[in-house]
Amino acid sequence: MATYKETVGTAVVNYAGNYPGAVDGELWYDSTNKDFKYQYANVTAAGSWRTGNSLNTARLYLAGAGIYTSTIVFGGSPQASATPQVGNTESYNGTSWTEVNDMTEVRSVLAGAGTSTAALAFAGTRFPAAPNGPNTFTETWNGTNWTEVNNMTTARSALGGAGDSNTACLAFGGEGPAAPQTAITELWNGTNWTEVNDMNTGRRGVAGFGLGTSTATLALGGKDGSPPSKTDSELWNGTNWTATNAMNTGRRSGGDAGTSTSGLVFGGEPAIADTETFNGTSWSETTNLSTGRAYGAGTGTSTNALFSGGATGTSGLANTEEWTGAGAPVGAWATATSLNTGREEINLGGAGTQTAALAFGGLTPPVSALTEAYNGTNWTEVNDLNKARHSGGGAGTQTAALYFGGDAPAPNAVTELWDGSSWTEVNDLNTPRGYAAGCGIATAALMVSGNYPAQTNVEQWNGTNWTEVNDVNTAVYRNAAAGTVAAAIKYAGQTSNAQTELWNGSNWTEVGDLNTGRGGVGGTNDSYTNALCFGGTEPSAKNEQWNGASWVELGDLNTGRFTVGGTGSTTAGLCFGGRTPGTPHSAVVEEWSGSSTITKVLTD
Repeated sequence: MATYKETVGTAVVNYAGNYPGAVDGELWYDSTNKDFKYQYANVTAAGSWRTGNSLNTARLYLAGAGIYTSTIVFGGSPQASATPQVGNTESYNGTSWTEVNDMTEVRSVLAGAGTSTAALAFAGTRFPAAPNGPNTFTETWNGTNWTEVNNMTTARSALGGAGDSNTACLAFGGEGPAAPQTAITELWNGTNWTEVNDMNTGRRGVAGFGLGTSTATLALGGKDGSPPSKTDSELWNGTNWTATNAMNTGRRSGGDAGTSTSGLVFGGEPAIADTETFNGTSWSETTNLSTGRAYGAGTGTSTNALFSGGATGTSGLANTEEWTGAGAPVGAWATATSLNTGREEINLGGAGTQTAALAFGGLTPPVSALTEAYNGTNWTEVNDLNKARHSGGGAGTQTAALYFGGDAPAPNAVTELWDGSSWTEVNDLNTPRGYAAGCGIATAALMVSGNYPAQTNVEQWNGTNWTEVNDVNTAVYRNAAAGTVAAAIKYAGQTSNAQTELWNGSNWTEVGDLNTGRGGVGGTNDSYTNALCFGGTEPSAKNEQWNGASWVELGDLNTGRFTVGGTGSTTAGLCFGGRTPGTPHSAVVEEWSGSSTITKVLTD
């Protein structure tokens, strides 16, 4: 019998405790606990949907092409009556939608295939513009403009389409002028359409995996001459259609993503939220859409997909939902080396990264001028602030930071600049205040809201002076912020405030709320489209992530607390200090990792 070393290539490591160098599946001996152990990646068991930023033009009956981080949608109508129709094209970069050049032929209930830079739009219906009804129009997209090319052979709408480029696509099913449903299949070779073998069952409102190829895709659901919507699934092998295992839920005009061996189908008439995954053989029900709807555009893969637009009734929606499949990394907090001096109300906004951070000011009590630097392992006391205070705003890095405002114990306007070794007083804020959030860098920062009673004031630092800029919409204090002077996010606040606002360099706009309103939170300082919010009043251990459109709950802190300091990023964050009922001036530090592992004893 082969030894472990002969099989794996290494001997079993003897280590006191959990072995930090272990790779997935590697066995080691924990000499402290006298156990054989192994570890593996902690990942999600099921996929999930979350809200993304809305389309600029609400509509249904639209089509799309591309992947999760690079998609286009086109055509459609704002009303279920299909009047008026639009030729609008929008491009998605993984965060937001941008309007680009319109289609040449305005239409709805069309099909699409290809990528965001090389797409094909085909068939659809026109009403009331002539020629009205189902049509044969075909257009190619080159990343900038649409160009009309050779038409299809058979006019139709509500058809399925598949293809991972605009030079090899498949069109199937739908309804035409002469038939309420058709089985006709056509193949596009980059120049012309050619009729090939028909589907086994003619259907309209049929879906097809958009990233499937012209030689391998599925035709899903739809409706024939009698209700209800079909569960039928047919596989195209490049020559013929073959019936395969049926979906669990009948649907028509739903969304789809992926390929014939790894696919996803979601939504559909009558405005259902059901989502199913396909592994090349069978279907499995999984997490539902947040908003059940039909007639939207599905794009992407089975692990990262989008569902855009659609309708629940007679009016089109601008909704976008983002799908992340099973197997995504699960993040977790881990206890790290404590601060040398426990305190709360530390710099709000933080400075630096998880492996190069700065914590300054706070309440010990009394009011503190202490500054500590973190190298990813230990905290070291460095030169103090010139003015002791707490609850000020912070910005910058471990070698170039800014601390502004705060209470000492009254609101003050003092600003200090850190050069990596010492603090220097620079020009004051225009309005003295504390309990405000900071973000940005040492030469370009924002101070957002704050004070008792709460204020809406916002000031911008240009490296020399502070200037008052447009106020936030809702006055809060003990809030958090992230981003730059050109694009920032403000969130949370006392008491139990869940509001989130985005800054575009000129104005603040209210966007999606936190799931749990709270103040005294900590946050990471990465960007306005990517941030963590953790801790807060209760005291809370909750941790939420912002993706530019919505908040989703992630793994909790190990120690719930409020008035914490925070810095870092959504993949490597840092939470330090704060207050709990039993420890009013905590020294606890926790590190966030966007991925984690599970350790098992061999006998588990």
